[in-house]
Order: sequence, then structure tokens, then C-alpha cells
Amino acid sequence: MDITKTIADQLTEAKELPAFKAGDNITVYYTIKEGSKQRTQFFKGDVIQRKGSGATETFTIRKISHSISVERIFPVNSPLIEKIEVNKKGKVRRARIYYLRGLTGKKARIKEVK
Repeated sequence: MDITKTIADQLTEAKELPAFKAGDNITVYYTIKEGSKQRTQFFKGDVIQRKGSGATETFTIRKISHSISVERIFPVNSPLIEKIEVNKKGKVRRARIYYLRGLTGKKARIKEVK
């Protein structure tokens, strides 16, 4: 095993996160620091991708807010993430569903796993 990967795994805290993948609809609760104050904000949307492994793993969430699409990338091991809730399990055939960027309305829906 690579020595840098071993050290990075030892330094990062292992969080108990639910299992999710591309196509799932999730809500991420994360901490925002504004000066000396802290508050919790949530970001709800569809997971487009999970990328990387170990300490450098990230995931991208996409939502549509007032007809404007917003994407946000979160590191999995970020200390600012408080919790993640899985709202719906989606059924997709790809690991990275970038094709959603070109779709709007009913075509941009993801089927739910029953």
C-alpha cells in the first residue's frame, strides 16, 4: 500500500455515513461559519457522482432552485458535514449521470427503486 495513503487514512476520522450512490436523492446538513457565529444549513438534491477513494473521496449533488441548476461538491470526510439523510434510492445505470445537466422537467426525473 502507498505510504501517503496509509498516513491519510490514519489522520482522517471515520464517519458513520449512510450508503448512497449516483441517482439517490439525499439531504446534506453542513455547518456554515460566519464570523464568530455558526449555523446549520441543508442542501437537498440528486447525487450525480461519487469520486475518489479514502480520505480524498467526494460526491456531487445537483438541485434545481427557481429554475436555475445548482451543483455542489462535498468531501465525504469533511468535518463540516453534520449528517446525511437518504430520501430516495434512485435507479440509474451509470456511475456518473452527467446527462441530467441537459435535461429539464419530466425528462430529468430519476426512477425510484421499489
